[in-house]
Amino acid sequence: MTRQRPPLALALTALALTASLPTARAEEPAPPLTHGNGKLLLTGGVSSIDGAAGGGLTPWAVTASYATRHQFGATAHATRVVTQDYAMNAAGAAVGIDDRFELSIARQDFNTGATGTALGLPGLHLKQDIVGLKWRFAGDAVLDSDRWMPQLAIGLEHKRADAAGLEPTLKALGADLSGTDLYLSATKLLLAQGVLLNGTLRLTRANQNGLLGFGGTAHDAYRLQPEVSIAWLLRKDLAIGAEYRAKPDNLNPSILGEGLKEDDWADLFVAWAPNKHISMTLAYVDLGHIVPAVITQRQTGAYLSAQIAF
Repeated sequence: MTRQRPPLALALTALALTASLPTARAEEPAPPLTHGNGKLLLTGGVSSIDGAAGGGLTPWAVTASYATRHQFGATAHATRVVTQDYAMNAAGAAVGIDDRFELSIARQDFNTGATGTALGLPGLHLKQDIVGLKWRFAGDAVLDSDRWMPQLAIGLEHKRADAAGLEPTLKALGADLSGTDLYLSATKLLLAQGVLLNGTLRLTRANQNGLLGFGGTAHDAYRLQPEVSIAWLLRKDLAIGAEYRAKPDNLNPSILGEGLKEDDWADLFVAWAPNKHISMTLAYVDLGHIVPAVITQRQTGAYLSAQIAF
């Protein structure tokens, strides 16, 4: 005759067996997004002329504002570029979400000055609207600052140009009036040295960043163009640096000789952020020759941008 265990012993045995079995743990819900500014000063970059967070001429893998994980924030900027023969105003805004996503918008207004007059279009302004998206998919610039891993992000910038009286000429040259740039950015912050390095590869068909349309009879396919930036933090609220941005040649040179040949862009900048709400960027820019058949000198000058973050 088998001896039966008492009910209490059976219950304790069953409890022990149950505790030893693996159990599925319910995932904790993500905390709700709150407004915040948890990033270090200047680690969110500034606003580029196309609206994305980064340098003045090129996007970086950082997201807009000082919002970090489980936070959101926004920025707004106004930029003025003046060279010997041209001037451009740009303004825009961007939203950063969870230090992972960014949505940006920008509007550019390029005054052609004497070139428009020489082309029979005095007072010609080339305008452009830009909508950008960015996704940080790997790395953390601050937390990975002591490792080789950079912060990585992919993005797109959809642009629509308004070339006014120049539109028939651009269409005759094979250019479209809207296009989309795709890019991959890698940002490496060497926190101990106070140095930030960024490399961007842009897939683009844009002529003069899109102000003269997209593609052309000389070359209509997308081209991969490199962009690089370096910044050195002199102190926590002040940085200096340089940028270089390569650009394609798409418009047919046989129609205007070398009149629409594009040069690459470069700048030397200083950025100052007295606090997390305000930053100013001043730069010397070299935009190369712009329509050299009309004006032969290189276009160099000043770049001034103000950004507010909230």
